[in-house]
Amino acid sequence: MPATDLDTIVSLAKRRGFVYPSAEIYGGFANTYDYGPLGVELKRNIRSEWWKAMVQERDDVVGVDAALISNPRVWVASGHVANFTDPLVDCRTCKLRFRMDHIEEGQYEEIQRQEDGSYRCPRGKCDFTEPREFNMMFKTQVGPVANEESVAFLPPETAQGIFINFENVLNSTRKKLPFGIAQTRVSFRNEITPGKFIFRTLEFEQMEMEYFCLPGTDRELHRYWIDERMRWYIDRVGISPERLREREHTADELSHYSAGTSDIEYLFPWGWGELEGVANRTDFDLKAHAAESGHELTYYDEDSGQHVVPYVIEPAAGLTRTVAVAMLEAYTEEPDEKGDNRIVLKFKPAIAPIKVAVLPLSKKPDLQGASKRVSDLLRPHYMTQYDETQSIGRRYRRQDEIGTPLCVTIDFETLEDDAVTIRERDTQEQIRVPIANVVDAVRDKLGF
Repeated sequence: MPATDLDTIVSLAKRRGFVYPSAEIYGGFANTYDYGPLGVELKRNIRSEWWKAMVQERDDVVGVDAALISNPRVWVASGHVANFTDPLVDCRTCKLRFRMDHIEEGQYEEIQRQEDGSYRCPRGKCDFTEPREFNMMFKTQVGPVANEESVAFLPPETAQGIFINFENVLNSTRKKLPFGIAQTRVSFRNEITPGKFIFRTLEFEQMEMEYFCLPGTDRELHRYWIDERMRWYIDRVGISPERLREREHTADELSHYSAGTSDIEYLFPWGWGELEGVANRTDFDLKAHAAESGHELTYYDEDSGQHVVPYVIEPAAGLTRTVAVAMLEAYTEEPDEKGDNRIVLKFKPAIAPIKVAVLPLSKKPDLQGASKRVSDLLRPHYMTQYDETQSIGRRYRRQDEIGTPLCVTIDFETLEDDAVTIRERDTQEQIRVPIANVVDAVRDKLGF
C-alpha cells in the first residue's frame, strides 16, 4: 500500500536525503526545496525514463533545450502577460493570502465552508477582501539599467521555447508531420498558495512535448497521447492503475489556447490532484508568434500543395510532482525476514536512486579488500552505494528504505570461494554467485 499521509514521506525524504527544505539554516523559504543525494538521482532517473519513452525510442520526436530568459515579446504573444493570473484574496482575520479558486475547491484543509456559505479558519470566521488578479510570472532585469525596457520574465512553462524554435527544428531535421519537439526544463511560478511538499513550488521542472500535426488529425492524436502518457506512469514509474484517472476539463476551465484538455490525476493522500495535462493547443501558439514577430510559422504540406499552420498536442508533465508520486506510490510497510516491520520504497529498478549496495559483513581489511573489488566491478555499470557501518540487518533496512533493488554482501566465505550473496529487496531472497559473474547476475536481476 502507498503512503496514506504526506508527513510520512516528508520525514523520510529529509531523513534519507531525498528532499530538504531550502535554506533551512536560515529558517527556510516558502515553497522551495533542495534535492539531496538520493533525490537528485531519483529526478535524473525519472527524467531519463521520460526522455527514453518520448524521444529515444521514437523516430518522430526530437529534443531541444531553449534559453530560460528570452525576448519578453515571447510572453506577450503567448498570452501570459495578459492572462497568466490567479484571483487572490486576503483574510482580514488571519492576515494570510489565498487563491479564491482554491478556497472554493476545498484545497485548504484549515478553511471550512459553513452552511451559510461563509468560511471559517482556525482563527475564526474568515473575512476576505474582494478577489484581485495577480500575474504569476517572475520578472527580472536584463542589463545594467533597471527600467521598463530591461524587463524580462522567467519562464512559467517550457512550451514557448519550443514554439519559437519550430522553424529551426523543421529546417534542420526535415521532419514530416506529425512530429514532436520535447524539452525538460525548470519553470518558475510566483505561487501564493502554500504547496503540499513538492507538489506546488515556486521553482519546478517540467517535461513537455509539443506534437505538431495537420488540422483535422488533432482529436485522434489527443486521445492517442492521453493513452500513451497514462501507460508511461503505469509501466515506467510503477503507479497502480486504480490510483490514476483521466479528468476532462470543463469549458470554463480551459486555457485560452485550448480546444480540449484532459488531466492525468493521481489519488494523493489529500485527494485527486493533477499529475500531467494533455492539451489540444490548436494552432494558437504558432499563429500568435507569427503575428507578434511578423515571421510566418507554417509547414508545407506536399499532399495538398499548401502551407498550413499545424495544430499541436501537448503532454505536459511535472517532474517534481512525479518524484513525489513515485515516493508515495513506492512506500510500503511489511514484515522482514524475522517478522519485524520494515519500510520499503518499492521503486521500479530503472528509477531507483541506488541500483545496488555493496555491504561487507565486517570492517576487517580482508573483507574490505574483496568488497572494494566488487564495488569497482559494479560502479561503471550502476549507481552503487558502499556501506560498512552497523549490523548487516540494519544496513539491509537502510537500503530497503531508500529503495535499492539489490544488495551484494561480502562475508568470510568470500575469502574461501570468491563468491558473494545477492539479496533482492522485494522478495528478500538470496543467491550466491562468483565475483567474476556478479555484474552479469545483477544485470539479469535488474533487467538492464
